[in-house]
Amino acid sequence: MAKEHSFDISAEIDKQELKNAIEQAKKEITNRYDFKGLSAQIDYNEKNKTITLLTSSNNKADAMKDILLSKIIKRGISSKALKETKRENASGGNIRVYLSIIDAISNDDAKKIVKEIKDLKLKVQSSIRGDVVRVTAKSIDDLQNCIKAVKEKDLEVPLNFINLK
Repeated sequence: MAKEHSFDISAEIDKQELKNAIEQAKKEITNRYDFKGLSAQIDYNEKNKTITLLTSSNNKADAMKDILLSKIIKRGISSKALKETKRENASGGNIRVYLSIIDAISNDDAKKIVKEIKDLKLKVQSSIRGDVVRVTAKSIDDLQNCIKAVKEKDLEVPLNFINLK
């Protein structure tokens, strides 16, 4: 039996599931009656970690965003993984919406997570290792209580709890 148990908190998302969700959203949009005859595009740029929605109005852009979010959630990805960064007018009277993909914990967010864990007063130690927060303890029960408490906090990043040992 191990003396120290640990787990990692990360914001990494499954890129293949994200691609699948985007493809499902594209199919639903092309088949929906309210999008017939309208321009509606979803472009995914994996390198820049962005998704661009292009459609005829703000209402349609919101509907496309809702469809995309529902597909992402069904695939097990947190809705916090997408953040709208910009909405602008495009050529032809269209609206372009830029969504950024959050798949890493920033240094500031990692510090917030470590502070939240310390405020819990559990017998755990947390440390920042790049874009991952490592939590260690002698008892697995303390780690499970920590996971439960961190999930209940409303942080702006999508959190995954991995490598529980």
